[in-house]
Amino acid sequence: MKIALIRHPTPLIAPGTCYGHLDVPLAPKGLADIPRITATLDSFPLAALWTSPSQRCRLVADAFARDHNIPPTPDPRLQEMDFGQWEGQPWDDIPRPDLDRWAANPLTFAAPGGESGAALIARIQTFHTHLREDGLDCAVISHGGPLKILIRLLLDEALDLLAPSPSLGSVRIVEI
Repeated sequence: MKIALIRHPTPLIAPGTCYGHLDVPLAPKGLADIPRITATLDSFPLAALWTSPSQRCRLVADAFARDHNIPPTPDPRLQEMDFGQWEGQPWDDIPRPDLDRWAANPLTFAAPGGESGAALIARIQTFHTHLREDGLDCAVISHGGPLKILIRLLLDEALDLLAPSPSLGSVRIVEI
């Protein structure tokens, strides 16, 4: 089974802003990257197409759907981590002690009104189980947090919530 893991391209939001669950559109640069992203999978044996419901992912999924004649399946488990009251704020404006508590224990800490790292991992684990049970060659279009967890699950590697996320607009193919 081959799985193409795609992170949405550049969103239309000020750099340095926490945007997690916010449904922000793609920036002009992000829109311009879609043909490059879809072209990387021209010969990919795509049997299923999964996407986060966020518009920044759906736009990429819709382009794949047109190119491969396959409908995208939105799945809320693929949404970015919910940062609650932090969303829409510049990271520099979030109180440093809160950020330090999050960095010290990303598994159990949750921003006010947001979700913990454990909750994010749990929803990605259920999606991972579903992918393995389906056994189909597929593409998954999502966000940095969910993708870094999914990649490690697919490769049977230890989870690390503080590991770097895949780059915006990146495509990684994992074969399992």
